[in-house]
Amino acid sequence: MGSKKRSPSSSSEDELEDEVEIPIDNVPSKPLKKPKTVKTDEEIDDIGVLPNSDKPMERRKKRKALDKGRHKSSSENVGKPKAIEDVVKEPLVSSSGSLPEFDIGVFRDLVSADSLAREAAALKLVMNLQEVQTAYEKCDKKDAGEGGLQLEAEKDDGLKNCAPSVRYAIRRLIRGVSSSRECARQGFAMGLTILVGTIPSLKVDSVMKLIVDILEVTSSMKGQEARDCLLGRLFAYGALARSGRIAEEWMADNTNPYVKEFTSLVISLAVKKRYLQEPAVTVILNLIEKLPVEALLSQVLEAPGMHDWFQKATDVGNPDALLLALKMREKISGDTEIFRKLLPYPFSPNKMFASDHLSKLIPCFKESTFCQPRVHSMWPVLINILLPDVARQEDDTVLGLVSNKKHKKSRKYNSSEEEIAKNLRSFCEIVIEGSLLLSSHDRKHLAFNVLLLLLPRLPPSCVQIVLSHRLMQGLMDILSTKDSRLYKVAQHFLKELSNWVGKDDDRRVAVIVALQKHSSGKFDCITHTRLVKDLMAEFNTGSGCMLFVQNLVSMFVEEGHEAEEPSDQSQTMDDSSEIGSVEDKDSGGTSGTPDFLKGWVIDSLPRVLKYPKLDMEAKFMVQKEIMKFLAVQGLFSASLGTEVTSFELQEKFKWPKAATSSALRRMCVEQLQLLLANAQKGEGSHSVSIGLDLNDLGSYFMRFLSTLCNIPSVSLFRPLNNDDEIAFKKLQAMEAQLSREERNTAPGKNANRVHAMRCLLIQLMLQVLLRPGEFSESASELVLCCKKAFSSPDLLDESGNDDDDDVLDDGGMPKLMDVLVDTLLSLLPQSSAPLNLAVEQVFKSFSNDITDTGLLQMLRVIRKDIKPPRHQATDSEDDDDDDEDLLGIEEAEETDEADAVEIGDNDEEADDSEVIAGVDAIGDEVPEGSDESDGGMDDEAMFRMDSYLVRIFRERKNQAGGETAHAQLVLFKLRVLSLVEIFLHENPGKPQVLTVYSYLAKAFVNPQTAESSEQLAQRIWGILQKKIFKAKEYPKGGDIQLSTLESLLEKNLNLASKPFSKRKSAANPSNKKQSANLTRYKMIASLAQTSTHWLLKIIHSKDYPEPQLSGVLDVFGRVLIKYFDSKKSQLKPGFVKEVFRRQPWVGHLLFGFLIEKCGSAKSEVRLVKALDPVEEILKYSLSGKGDGENKAMPLKFLKAHLPSLSGLIGKLVINWPEKQSRRAHVRRFCGQTLKLVTKLHLTKEFLKVLKQDAYNACEAKLGDLFIPFKKPE
Repeated sequence: MGSKKRSPSSSSEDELEDEVEIPIDNVPSKPLKKPKTVKTDEEIDDIGVLPNSDKPMERRKKRKALDKGRHKSSSENVGKPKAIEDVVKEPLVSSSGSLPEFDIGVFRDLVSADSLAREAAALKLVMNLQEVQTAYEKCDKKDAGEGGLQLEAEKDDGLKNCAPSVRYAIRRLIRGVSSSRECARQGFAMGLTILVGTIPSLKVDSVMKLIVDILEVTSSMKGQEARDCLLGRLFAYGALARSGRIAEEWMADNTNPYVKEFTSLVISLAVKKRYLQEPAVTVILNLIEKLPVEALLSQVLEAPGMHDWFQKATDVGNPDALLLALKMREKISGDTEIFRKLLPYPFSPNKMFASDHLSKLIPCFKESTFCQPRVHSMWPVLINILLPDVARQEDDTVLGLVSNKKHKKSRKYNSSEEEIAKNLRSFCEIVIEGSLLLSSHDRKHLAFNVLLLLLPRLPPSCVQIVLSHRLMQGLMDILSTKDSRLYKVAQHFLKELSNWVGKDDDRRVAVIVALQKHSSGKFDCITHTRLVKDLMAEFNTGSGCMLFVQNLVSMFVEEGHEAEEPSDQSQTMDDSSEIGSVEDKDSGGTSGTPDFLKGWVIDSLPRVLKYPKLDMEAKFMVQKEIMKFLAVQGLFSASLGTEVTSFELQEKFKWPKAATSSALRRMCVEQLQLLLANAQKGEGSHSVSIGLDLNDLGSYFMRFLSTLCNIPSVSLFRPLNNDDEIAFKKLQAMEAQLSREERNTAPGKNANRVHAMRCLLIQLMLQVLLRPGEFSESASELVLCCKKAFSSPDLLDESGNDDDDDVLDDGGMPKLMDVLVDTLLSLLPQSSAPLNLAVEQVFKSFSNDITDTGLLQMLRVIRKDIKPPRHQATDSEDDDDDDEDLLGIEEAEETDEADAVEIGDNDEEADDSEVIAGVDAIGDEVPEGSDESDGGMDDEAMFRMDSYLVRIFRERKNQAGGETAHAQLVLFKLRVLSLVEIFLHENPGKPQVLTVYSYLAKAFVNPQTAESSEQLAQRIWGILQKKIFKAKEYPKGGDIQLSTLESLLEKNLNLASKPFSKRKSAANPSNKKQSANLTRYKMIASLAQTSTHWLLKIIHSKDYPEPQLSGVLDVFGRVLIKYFDSKKSQLKPGFVKEVFRRQPWVGHLLFGFLIEKCGSAKSEVRLVKALDPVEEILKYSLSGKGDGENKAMPLKFLKAHLPSLSGLIGKLVINWPEKQSRRAHVRRFCGQTLKLVTKLHLTKEFLKVLKQDAYNACEAKLGDLFIPFKKPE
């Protein structure tokens, strides 16, 4: 019991293990004479039963004296285990040796924490005692008890027929169950159970009397000591009940009172302490499992104290009495009056879970929290009655199968599904919501645990009953704040809920609907979790997706939320709860509005198909179901009631009783557009005409739309004006004609065009309904283009308007394509994303036929700005003027040296990786002169361009506080850039690529591009890099003029030479602004350098004769002159060297000019840096490499340029640089050049042209490098 103090000097392991803490108070026995010598542990245990006449204090003193003697004996015998063993075993063997030996060492193994060791020790103990008892019964009992030391004194304990060892063992086992040492209670109780059940000589009444006497709790016991005695009696009674002896004795003689006495003892024990009640009931249940019904009625129920226990159960809140009543009623299979206070009479599940009866049991339910965190045993029994066990689907869950079938359910009491749902609703409302959730945190915790017990038996149809509105509000209240005391409990509940769902689509749908319905579609947002998203992402079958869609549709069209209570403190939380209501925490303020939930339904429907990989047929079925819902709710309304039946479609359509708002209808149409666009992307290339009707969602939608339009009681939700109605009918008719055309067209280019145009017509038709009055004109133009593009007899006969046919008769296909491009552009400014995708698909299918006029029309949109540039030209310029300045680069204005900032002599070529890092606001280092964005436009083109801007301005006016006109223009440009990228992808290597390049480069260099949008600048940069500069093909053909290439080349070289200029108006620009300006400058320089390489590649590919390349050389000559003569030129020598490396023919032809300019250079810095390009030319020209007419002959080339080369070397060594790095650069160049001269055996020729002063300087400065050139003395 832990009440005795042990001597620390005791070190004998065997003695410590044998020592068992036992209570010794008030044990009846006959006193023995106190021995004069110190006894062993076992002898002390045997003799330690003190007289009844002693007072408790006297008994305790005597016990301490015995302990001292025992410890003294133990310390004296340390190191002599054999002697101790002999002493211990001596009393166990009679002098005559007639009884087998009893090894009491097995008692220490009963304390082991290893359950297998305890079980083995208990079996060994019982087998040993059984042998001893058998031998004892066979011999003369009187003789067997004589001659040896007795283990127990003579007592009137009813065990006279038992061997001394058995009597000793039964007493020690009873004392052992009161020990708190390790697993003593479990081990000794096991031994007691087996021993009582095995040896018949042990009388039941004697064992019960021993338990009471040995483990009596006296008034002097307090705290742990009393608790150990009470628990010891509990374990002892449990062992006696599990042994089966009580039931055997009663069945042998039904007149004996053992059952009644035992039940009374257990009940009296249970009422002593609260924590003893549930295990005491478990002991009684162990007993009644072995008893017949007759014994229950006549003995157990009639035991003293039982009636009173049941009567007071509801008053004091006794869940253990309710548990016992439920289990006994189940065993009896009938009704009895004793349970009237706890169970209905007569009993039935419906009466048990009636509201009035459950209200009586609330005190019992609340008090069951005493055993937390463990759930009281009453709850599983109650849930077993509430939800009868159904056919489990564990095998299907393990195999990953989805249970959408209806399984046969074996229900008790012939309960129907309706009755079970009714009882479950009553239980949840009264017990869970009305009692536990409104109480303390412990009871809220219990509520979640009880719900987890419900889940394994819960049918999907009852999920919404359990996950009710009030429960969801409480759950969201808890999860909305991590500081909540129940936060981890709620998280665990959600985790278990998700695990319960598993791969069962019925459960998944029911849980998602319940969570979102009671949170107005914001469960994840409020609780900061991803439960709903994760559940939705796990649909992987067509049947599961279809079931989810049908439930969402039902949620949308039903009347709305049932009367939902506000989530305030009084209804979901008690006074001790620290969490407030969900609505107060929702910043949006729309958490409780039905429209938000309906909006979630509309938004979620198309997402159903985002994750599962379904076959085409299953996917198309789900798409059709979603499409019908979106079309019905978004486009139509019923004039008579809320239900309409279509006999043609054999389907019934429903609308909500409350009128759907215009915002929800807009969402439906937008999601419908998105669904059709995704279906178009999923179709890929044109499908075979045989399967067109089966898998073409657009075709099915048009037939569905036509059918609904023909129903008299159904009409479009928004009346169309005359123009929109005409456009709507034209689009509908043209789509039907193109659908027939597509069926009759073989797969190929033309079939793809027809299909893309059909998708565009459908999207445009929805856009007409979505934005009335904006697209009627574009729709009419598109229909006209369809007639001419697909000029089949059917389309021409059914056109409907003959006047429109004359518009495109003159001019043929080019004019048709121009009108088509213009129409597509007119759709882009205010189109939705699906409509924009449809426009891109149509443009892609016709991109090979786009004319120069149509291409220029798109490119001018990219260059168009709302605000005119600073220097606005007064006169319009023609096409030639526009071509003169394709990049829009003016000559740099004259500025002081303080304004022109040189990047530095040591700066190398700009690093492309650094340049591409970003585009930010820039200064006016590249001022634009005149506005050529309108150059070459006729009046009609100007009008069309202005119409795009008018549409943008009008949209800005209509959207107060929305997007600005500037942002919409940027979006318009981005969409046009997508068309340009498609054109470049479909037409690589065409001459028009050069035109696209010039416009894109002009737009990128324009300062307003970077100021307006970083995204726009990055988009242009990406197209230039990926689709033009890095394309596998580059522009070819005779249409490309060399003069155009020369002009572009000069503009790019000038742009690469531009200095980084500060803005005069900004005296002290911020560091961030200055850094952005510098980054922008480097990007423009990189663009100019990359463009130069690309243009030279085009020039070289055309294989012009050398005389025609004079213009190109003149361009380089002018740029190099600026480099050597003006500090404002920031041309990078490294860039020039790279040009000569990639295009050696340029350096070869410019070598003489470059040597000449180096010889006359005024700046030492620029001269030294120009040596690298010269060295690159020498390396190539003297290597013997080359191609065609430009193939160099090294000896002839060097001889021709030897005088100018010797003059350059003489200038370098005479004007020897002072800076170490420059001297090293000059020395390396001179050394390499002299090696080449020596290699070609031109030493004498070199010395002839080398002047004397230069010779002397070379001798002095070059040292060893000039030794081969020294003249003999």
